[in-house]
Amino acid sequence: MVTISKDGNNFYFNVKGLHKLWALKSQLSIPINNILRAYQNRDALNGWWKGIRMPGIHVPGIITAGTFYQSNGKVFWDVVNKNKAIIIDLESENYQKLIIEVENPLEAIEFIKDALEFV
Repeated sequence: MVTISKDGNNFYFNVKGLHKLWALKSQLSIPINNILRAYQNRDALNGWWKGIRMPGIHVPGIITAGTFYQSNGKVFWDVVNKNKAIIIDLESENYQKLIIEVENPLEAIEFIKDALEFV
């Protein structure tokens, strides 16, 4: 699970609990200018191939957490419950996307969208 906060011109994505161990990250800091959009797309989460895992964990149908290399770049995953997952598209960042599980997906998406309106 990931919590999202904003301070100044940066979003902070804080990985919680044992997910830190699985994802091998505790926090990601992303400048607001590098976030393109946030959305839900459950279909994009389906399928067993997530990319080349390095480092992280992937047990199909149970957990995907960590860094995964895909043909279009790196993706950070931290998802157990697909129904609570959101996708955040990035530019000019180490990761092309963040695919993260949050407590309230609609609230998280609105939080990000509201901040992007003022950029």
